[in-house]
Amino acid sequence: MVDESKVLVIEDDARYRHDLETVLAFLGEDTVPASSSNWSKHVEENIKASSKIAVAIIGSLDSIRLENLLSDIHEREACIPFVILGRERLSDSLTSQLTTSITAFLDRNLSYQSLLDALHKSKLFYDHHNRLRDVDGLRSSDVFPGLVGESNAIQEVRGMMGQVANTEVSVLITGESGTGKEVVARNLHINSNRAEKPFIPINCGAIPNELLESELFGHEKGAFTGAISTRIGRFELADGGTLFLDEIGDMPLNMQVKILRVLQERSFERVGGVETILTDVRIIAATHKDLEQMIRDGNFRQDLYYRLNVFPIEMPSLRSRPEDVPLLLNELITILESEKKGSIRFNSSAIKSLSRHPWLGNVRELANLVERMAILYPHGIVGVNDLPEKFRNSDERGRPADEFLYPEANLTSVSGSELNAHDGLDQTMLPLNGIDLKAYLTNLEKDLISQALNYSDGVVARAAQRLHIRRTTLVEKMRKYQLLKKQNIKECKILNDNSHETTINSELSD
Repeated sequence: MVDESKVLVIEDDARYRHDLETVLAFLGEDTVPASSSNWSKHVEENIKASSKIAVAIIGSLDSIRLENLLSDIHEREACIPFVILGRERLSDSLTSQLTTSITAFLDRNLSYQSLLDALHKSKLFYDHHNRLRDVDGLRSSDVFPGLVGESNAIQEVRGMMGQVANTEVSVLITGESGTGKEVVARNLHINSNRAEKPFIPINCGAIPNELLESELFGHEKGAFTGAISTRIGRFELADGGTLFLDEIGDMPLNMQVKILRVLQERSFERVGGVETILTDVRIIAATHKDLEQMIRDGNFRQDLYYRLNVFPIEMPSLRSRPEDVPLLLNELITILESEKKGSIRFNSSAIKSLSRHPWLGNVRELANLVERMAILYPHGIVGVNDLPEKFRNSDERGRPADEFLYPEANLTSVSGSELNAHDGLDQTMLPLNGIDLKAYLTNLEKDLISQALNYSDGVVARAAQRLHIRRTTLVEKMRKYQLLKKQNIKECKILNDNSHETTINSELSD
């Protein structure tokens, strides 16, 4: 399990409890044995500040006692997963939090592999729950929510935001499209003295030039054809608050003059009007263009540039901070789930592959991919082979990202305990709101079989050896998942017991 963690073993049968302790000790687990009546006392005596309960294995109890016990443990520590021994049926009234916390049901006649698998799933649940709890804790105290990442570049951005947020100076945010410039602008507003007033964004490049003046300053009735009533502009709407001029580099020169006047005189007139309107707004602008080059080319006013660029913040591209990709995936999946748009998980090979992608569309491109994968594989586990082809990236040595899961030299010799701790499986995380376990295990099994077949060049016996199952069992699973058809294999080579090659006819794929 995790460092300095213990396994709570609750079993009323003293002999069976002792046997279970022995098995867990053999697996290298430190246990806290107890009965259902005195478990709390044993936990108090054995759990110190430096250690923790990472999983509770609970023996057979009647459903009422079992549910009460689960509730008591969950109330004490919500992140503890449960492994239930026996097949006692739980009532439908069990809360979703408790149902989600049950990671496995095992027969009392335990097998080595089933127990090992249950401990592994429990470890994933425990790590995932604590990681999300830590993230939630940071969110509550983090003054810049939504700005996700731990790279030096993003921390530098947070530092600059902290310095300028509570001032009145104009801010110019630069960076490639999709890097989160509007996220920075909204956070600057939220953390300023103007937070109770409006934050009004306008995309200068999305509005036709002839309508931009009206959008910004408003117009009087009859000012032009179609002006059937007086309209308030964005500057008036943002009075007392913040006006965010997105893509300021797309603003035409004639409008740049008028914006400069507003910044200098803090006043303007509506289109077709004569009344001077005073305005109190803070300007935050953003662009993906090189404004200094535009100044040299005569496409942007230098005086406006210096008015806007009082405090510049440059947003880093996603490809310059690949270490933030896993954290961004976490955040995007959380947003997806909160908006009831589904859920998805990525295994470690897929995350490594995505971390090597150039991300020309930056975070926006990553968000689009997450939503796309959630539609294609709802509540599933995405491996590198499930990603669109352009996102499947090799490592520095040219190996496919999936090869990190099972290096060629070590796959056939991996033991159960080594596999349990293997990097490739460690990133499979249990959602806190539950998962379709049957579909999850089916997708995982299918993906591992496909990998084993790929690494074995279609030789079924070799793939079976890698998966530590019988050849006939693998053939049945290939037929079940239609892998023969999917891979368009007319005949698969297998090795019989005498190491001679025989053939499976294409009838197996029918």
